[in-house]
Amino acid sequence: MANLHVVILAAGKGARMKSALPKVLHHVGGVPMIDHVLSTANALRPRSITLVIGHQGDILKAALSTHSNVGFVVQEPQLGTAHALLTTEPALRGATGTAVLLSGDVPLLSANTLKTLLDRHESAGAAATVVTAVVDDPTSYGRIVRSGEKIARIVEHRDATPQERAIREINSGIYAFALDGLFDALKNVAAENAQREYYLPDVIALYRTQGRGVETLLVSNADEIRGINSRIELAAVSRIVRQKKNAELMAAGVTIEDPATTYVDPGVTIGADTILHPGVSIEGRTTIGGGCEIHSGVRIVDSRIGDRVTVNNCCVISESSLATDSRVGPFAHLRGGAIVSENARVGNFVELKKATLGPGSKAMHLTYLGDAEIGAKVNIGAGTITCNYDGVAKHQTTIEDGAFIGSDTQLIAPVTVGKGAYIGTGTTVREDVPAGALAVSAGKQRNIDGWVDKKKQKRG
Repeated sequence: MANLHVVILAAGKGARMKSALPKVLHHVGGVPMIDHVLSTANALRPRSITLVIGHQGDILKAALSTHSNVGFVVQEPQLGTAHALLTTEPALRGATGTAVLLSGDVPLLSANTLKTLLDRHESAGAAATVVTAVVDDPTSYGRIVRSGEKIARIVEHRDATPQERAIREINSGIYAFALDGLFDALKNVAAENAQREYYLPDVIALYRTQGRGVETLLVSNADEIRGINSRIELAAVSRIVRQKKNAELMAAGVTIEDPATTYVDPGVTIGADTILHPGVSIEGRTTIGGGCEIHSGVRIVDSRIGDRVTVNNCCVISESSLATDSRVGPFAHLRGGAIVSENARVGNFVELKKATLGPGSKAMHLTYLGDAEIGAKVNIGAGTITCNYDGVAKHQTTIEDGAFIGSDTQLIAPVTVGKGAYIGTGTTVREDVPAGALAVSAGKQRNIDGWVDKKKQKRG
């Protein structure tokens, strides 16, 4: 929108969070809460987005460095919300049109609500429009005091009379302002309140005194304007995000056996007829196909899962890919670009790191495969290790199609096992194995008769 500018307040200390991390960087639904606010703001396609920072501003600025369309202004000292908006005057000097004010700790606000706010504000030709909500417990919120149907002023909870505290319509802290005259009005706000701060809501009463139009937009879902000021509120808002995502998935044909214990980030996609058992966590930009079954205790992060994949209990999968009809776990760990191909099997206590397990291949027990390229229909015996690190650098192991790797094998990279080769049990492979060859490194077994009795006699 050519004449729309968004300002986001994120300068507060967030003392109730009791954290070394800036409040707005705490995660809601897998991403920092400020990212939710920025995503909503960007949906409006504004000409500018300005973030007001203060406490731990350098940390916040660094964390948002990838957002090239966001400008920053510093509020120092922090003297209230009117003062915070006033600090944006240099950034918005010469701008015309409308400024929408958002809070960095209100992540559930929808773009549709903001579009409705702008429609109301512009159609009325208002100087200011306030988003409000009716809540059961308005404690700590500013109250909307009306004169007839029109808003007269906003009074903060600390400054409200008992009669005003009984009002259940609250100020969300979200506004649309006409930029014309806004900064002049902010300069006329006085700190005549219990906190001795410059309150932005005082602009509403000032505009009414001046005869300028002030409108309100009452949202039907009060959750949209829920702010986060403590770990308890963070958990409550995160729960809302999860419940919404789970409801969307179930409506699209995904079975979630226990939504209360299933954590799916908003950016995840899952196909129909996939089953999620209790205690599953699916994070980041993960995609899961249709007809899969994800058992309890599984965590999947930023990974691609094909159709009809089974992930058994207690697996951790990150930045990896599981192809159609593959099977993993229980107690498997896939990471760092691991690839499990079609119909391949990864069993219990097997770890893959930067390794490809080819179509129809199996690694079923107690195995580490790192920096490895494994072909089709390979059998990896229990206790196999690719020794990929020499203390300085990582090296590649290649196992070609149809090879058989016996139990308790060590493959000292870089090394190649040729097509159809066999590796005997307990072998340490230090050199390439030709196709079709058998590699063994252990000496011939020797039995010493009577050894146990002789040992007991010495002890006696």
